[in-house]
Amino acid sequence: MTNAVSIRPGRPALPEWLRRLPEYLMIWVPLLLSAAHLVSFSLWTVWISFTPSTLVPVSGWVGLRNYSAVAASRNWQIAFDNLLLFGSAFVLLSLVTGLALAILLDQRIRGENVLRSIFLYPLAVSFVVTGTVWSWLLNPGLGIQKLVHDLGWASFKFDWLIDRDMAIWTIVIAAIWQSSGFAMALFLAGLRSVDADIVKAAQIDGAGPVRIYRRIILPSLWPITITVVVIQLQFAISTFDLVRALTNGGPGIATQLPALVVYDLMFQRSLLGRGAAAAVLMLLILLAVLLPYAAWRYVQRRRAAHA
Repeated sequence: MTNAVSIRPGRPALPEWLRRLPEYLMIWVPLLLSAAHLVSFSLWTVWISFTPSTLVPVSGWVGLRNYSAVAASRNWQIAFDNLLLFGSAFVLLSLVTGLALAILLDQRIRGENVLRSIFLYPLAVSFVVTGTVWSWLLNPGLGIQKLVHDLGWASFKFDWLIDRDMAIWTIVIAAIWQSSGFAMALFLAGLRSVDADIVKAAQIDGAGPVRIYRRIILPSLWPITITVVVIQLQFAISTFDLVRALTNGGPGIATQLPALVVYDLMFQRSLLGRGAAAAVLMLLILLAVLLPYAAWRYVQRRRAAHA
């Protein structure tokens, strides 16, 4: 007797978009919420900057009065000058330091893993901790100067932290210590991605190490260099907690940066409209850095797609 086999009809296949719906929800919902939060509060800040708001937001329209008041204030002028000095010195020196460390590690030296971890360790420390520790080290009564005096060198002087002309360089030093490991990691990845056959061919042709780096390796790091510069500039423009913990904008207002001006106007002087105007000016400075970078990345992707 033949056994009858019953065949059940299978379930119809789900559409591709329906099967991937949980994935889309996990990725796009948080992104859209974050974007909505960012855009809405940015627009709110822009609106507040055109109102006479002080302690609380109020309606009204004062045009560009808040912007002109901020731009004419001595605090903002000093903060902008400090930003130019701090940003240029920090970006340049962190690039040089990071590249030097990356070249050192690229020599396959013994203990490379340990050194790489040591160089990257400052990234794991918050800027508040970095500023606090460096404020102890640079304090003339507690840190390096006192240590050298205790060793018998009484004429040694290292009081940059309380020197109005040199205090900005203490922020540069602390920022370089904090961020050079980041530049080193990116440069090291770029060095390890250079085609070894091209380097060997140059060595066979008699090129020395200096010429190889100058003609072959360093030009190939150009895209990474631009990325590091943009990221470091973004950090320099928005720096707040490092300065707050290290110098608190002092001595006096010698180390004021735009973020501290925004904090001072909004939370210490209760000038909400002017603080919002200063924040918008900071945003414009940031966009002046990010938009050209975004355009450059877009052009690079288009060229790669048509290559």
